[in-house]
Amino acid sequence: MAANFEFLKGQAQYKLFAEAAIEAERVLETSPAMSAVGSRKAFELAVKWVYAADRSITMPYKDNLQALIHEPSFRFAMDNRTWGKLPYIVKLGNLAVHTDKAVSRSDAVLSLSSLFEFIQWLDYCYGANYEERQFTESLIPAAKVELDEARIKEKDSLIEQKDSEIEALRAKIAAMSEQLTADKAQHQEERSFTPEDVSEFITRKKYIDVDLKLLGWTFGDDVREEVPLVGMPNPEQTGKADYVLYGRDGLPLAIIEAKRTSKDPKIGTQQAKLYADCLERMTGRRPMMFTTNGFETNLWDDLSSPQRRVSGPFSKSDLEKLMQRRSERRPLSDIPINDQITDRYYQKEAIRAVCENIGTGHRKALLVMATGTGKTRTASSLTDVLSRGGYVTNVLFLADRTALVKQAKEDFKHYLPDMSLCNLQSNKEDKSARIVFSTYPTMLNAIDSAKTDDGKRLFTPAHFDLIIVDEAHRSIFKKIPDDLRILRQSRRRLDGDAQDRGRSQYVRLLRAGERRADVCLSLRDGRRGRSCARSVS
Repeated sequence: MAANFEFLKGQAQYKLFAEAAIEAERVLETSPAMSAVGSRKAFELAVKWVYAADRSITMPYKDNLQALIHEPSFRFAMDNRTWGKLPYIVKLGNLAVHTDKAVSRSDAVLSLSSLFEFIQWLDYCYGANYEERQFTESLIPAAKVELDEARIKEKDSLIEQKDSEIEALRAKIAAMSEQLTADKAQHQEERSFTPEDVSEFITRKKYIDVDLKLLGWTFGDDVREEVPLVGMPNPEQTGKADYVLYGRDGLPLAIIEAKRTSKDPKIGTQQAKLYADCLERMTGRRPMMFTTNGFETNLWDDLSSPQRRVSGPFSKSDLEKLMQRRSERRPLSDIPINDQITDRYYQKEAIRAVCENIGTGHRKALLVMATGTGKTRTASSLTDVLSRGGYVTNVLFLADRTALVKQAKEDFKHYLPDMSLCNLQSNKEDKSARIVFSTYPTMLNAIDSAKTDDGKRLFTPAHFDLIIVDEAHRSIFKKIPDDLRILRQSRRRLDGDAQDRGRSQYVRLLRAGERRADVCLSLRDGRRGRSCARSVS
């Protein structure tokens, strides 16, 4: 019988990605890792096909794969059950290329099946000869093939395809985009497409596992599965935690409770709490709690903060940092403001207003200050207070122009001479500095490329504790790519001078690379007056 992707053969409109998809399936029995690399490449080409074909989908700020798949007009064009499978294709491909972690056959099969579902959705929307198909594992070709794995990793592709050829094929599809876009609505009315539900077991063993491996966790060592617990409120007084993550001291840092992809991960919150209660009694330390369905993840440290949405599990170093912070934090009202940094009353009022809101659980804030009233000085002083109060260690300062990055770094150097600083625009070697300054595109590249001395990812989801966005009115509206994910639109309008601006007063804040800092501060110019500080949680 024909393999799963054989239906793509002979369909001229799918030439851009057809060969890559067919080859990814063909090599699976020879090398699951190389199949994962091939699936990622085929997926990238298929995504670019959609952008060329559909005029209703908007090209994002940056055309890398992460930005493309998170662009809202692309993401919400399909059922969330389909979209939720797509990041796994990218992550497993990255794991195969950039780490020495093993990729199992079942890992690669799930990536192939996710690619198949996406291409089925594509065919459902735009194809001339669509029929509803199901991925069948038994159809994967069993024959072994010869592979040059070193070359495949170097090229990040199984097939030889020149950039000029890719662009020519994209141009052909773009020339048909008016008709393809018009056909899409009619096809969706007339055709049927059913996303596949994923079981809780696959959720736990695949979607979550790849996140943990990419963050440097080692199964059987600092990650243990199905950990037996005693003291549960049931007749047997026993239970099993899906995952427990351990620190270098051998004590638990966090538990992970997994649910089906179709379920809200918050459903597992009470179960996670019971597991945390047991582990606290058994080990003397209360772990943090992650609940996830593989697509969405929530973190709850009930000793220090409310439950909140995060991008995924955290690295060991980040969890150890947060665990240590439980005992290090001091009331911010007890931390004096350094008069050598800020000595004007309105600057101090702004700092105290932000600190007060942080102390009550808010994690985002906006400062609106007139030109010349010291936004950077105030941000420096706030960084100093939060650092001495035990709230932040690593800080990211984002601006939309190189000149602003350079100026901010020089100002911080003057105000905070004892903190290590790094301008990513000019110094690529000191990325581990306490305060990192960057433009958005440079930070986007560093998210994936920056490594620690032992080769692990440096800018992990919880690496930065404070993100400062300079000139927020200009630099974050409609410009930030989804790798630095926009969190939300606050519906709270600002008082004072900001209302005179004649601009939108809704505030958008960042989740860097799907990252969530403990605190996010936006700065913007105000036309008149001194300063206005508001929480925007």
